[in-house]
This record gives sequence, structure tokens and C-alpha cells, in this order.
Amino acid sequence: MSPTVGSILAGAVAALADAGCPSPQADAEQLMMHVSGRSRTDLVLSRRDAVPADDPLVAQLPALVARRAAREPLQHIIGTAPMGRLELAVGPGVFVPRPETELMAQWCVDALGKKMRDDASGRRKATGPAVVDLCTGSGALALAIADAVPAADVTGVEIDGVAHGWALRNLESCRELWAGERAVAGPPRTGDVRIIRGDATDTALVAETSGAPGPLAHLRGRVDLVVSNPPYVPLDADVGPEVRHDPHHAVFGGTDGLDVIGPMMNVVCALLRPGGLVAIEHDDDSGADVVKLLAGTGRFRGIEVHPDLAGRDRFTTAIMIGGGSGGDGLGGEQPSGDEPTTDEGIDQAT
Repeated sequence: MSPTVGSILAGAVAALADAGCPSPQADAEQLMMHVSGRSRTDLVLSRRDAVPADDPLVAQLPALVARRAAREPLQHIIGTAPMGRLELAVGPGVFVPRPETELMAQWCVDALGKKMRDDASGRRKATGPAVVDLCTGSGALALAIADAVPAADVTGVEIDGVAHGWALRNLESCRELWAGERAVAGPPRTGDVRIIRGDATDTALVAETSGAPGPLAHLRGRVDLVVSNPPYVPLDADVGPEVRHDPHHAVFGGTDGLDVIGPMMNVVCALLRPGGLVAIEHDDDSGADVVKLLAGTGRFRGIEVHPDLAGRDRFTTAIMIGGGSGGDGLGGEQPSGDEPTTDEGIDQAT
């Protein structure tokens, strides 16, 4: 007797649950959609249908379920990871974007939207915002922001050659998507996106030396937003089995998780214009430490720690001090030169 779609799903869910997968139902459905090319709705509506032996749900699905049961990341098995409306290519050698990073991406999009609304109201010359994504990995944040803010000029920076290759692949896919949409009815995309190799902790990235300026020297003091999801997990942290499939250097940030975030501060400060924003994702136990790092530069105000959906500290934002009394278009009026850095009273992205 042939199995039904429903019985195949039930078997896959049971196998993944027995293996300790955190989301067995969702994972099983994703694997079934991937292998069959059918939508979730179609699978639900056909749950009582018999499935022949040569159908991918019978012939191919068990092998994929076994891989997931061995705690290989779902994203490696299906080859993509979601980021906003985008599906980014991922696989061995690149960090898999996590859902919580979408919260920071949305915060960035909202903040840039406010900047452009303020520009349009005449507070400062209307130009597309300049964005730099340090430790871009697969290009997740850079591309999600560029997708949502077509006027933005976005630069993603990645030190690792393999991850850089994945980011370039995703950039090319996004360009094809955007070109297709523009050909139909989409708004003009006035911004540009590029992905470069570089060390987010090395000030040579922004050096203005006459002989060999850094690749981001032209952006020194001109960037509206620096965003980063750097390696930040402390070495002794208890992580899930799936994490072993991510590159070690893309996950772990030393004993305290700050080996990259700390040195990166000099690059962040060099890039941002007065009134520019920084957003940094970090370990849920590192919020206070990141606040101290930002405050310790003496260059930021409005330092704020943001929670993820589970209520854990997940990313921290701040505003670069300076810019006179005309307002910065991103976070309200500028402070006077002697205003202390604070984490109170700044509504940065509304």
C-alpha cells in the first residue's frame, strides 16, 4: 500500500523530533516542499493522496530527513536561507543567517527610511544613504538593506575568501531579481551595491594614505549607517549541533565574544559621519559590554540595547556625536559638544 502525503509528513516529523531538532514540523515541511517543488498549501490539501514509489517524496525525501536528523543545518540541505524577502544561497564555508538578524535589518531599514523622509522635508540635501556592512558573510544584511532601500549605496565587507564568494553569488542573484522587477513595474534603483574583501578590524580599510588608500577611504566620515553581525559567540558557550557546520571563525569571538567587536570600533568611528548610526549584533550576555565599548570611544550618544523576540539582548545601536545644530536626519537634534553619551531618550528609527 502506498504511503500518503500525510503519513510521509508524520514520519519525517517523528524522525526529526527523535533526533532533537528544535522545529521538527517546520523542518519536515520545508524538506518536503524543497524535494517536491510543491507549496505547503498544496501538500496540506493533498495530505490524503497516495504517493507512488518514484515520487521524490518517497525516493529522495528520506535521505534529506536523515541529513537533518544528523543535525546538518536545514539551510545547507535546501541550499538557501531567508533574509527578509530574499532567499540567499548558503552552504559549507559561510555563516548561515539567523532569523534574529532580520530584527536588526528591519531596524536599519526603518532608520534609513526616517533619514530619507527628513531629507525630503528639506532638513538636508536629499541623497541616497551610504551604508557599510562589516563582516557581511553571505551578504545577508547588505543585500536585505539594499533590497528594502533602493536608493542606498551599500558596501559589504568580508575578510574570508569563501564567504566573499557566497556574497558575490548572492549579489548577482539579487541584481537579476531587481532587474526583472524594474523591467516590469519596479521603482528605479538609484543606489549601488558592492562586496569587497577586507578586515573589519583593520583601520587600513579606511586609511587615506596617498600611495595606497584603503578600499573604503573614500567613505571616511561620510557613512550614514554601519551595521555588523560579527563573530560574537564566546568560546565556552553551549551551542547547538548545527553550529559545527558554520565556519568557526565566523561564529566565535574569543573568550568574551568581543575579539572582533572591540577592534572594529576604530573602523566604525572612522566611517560614520556626524549623526550617522551604528548597529551591532552581539551575544545575549554581551549587551552591557558593547555599550561600554561604544561609550568608551567618547564618540556616541543614544546608545541602546535591543532585545530579540525571546527578550534577550541581541543588538546595540548608537548615534555618532556631532554635526552642529541642524539635526542629523536620523536621530533627532544634535547634542552640544559637551553633551554626555547616554542611552536614554533617543528614538532612533521612528
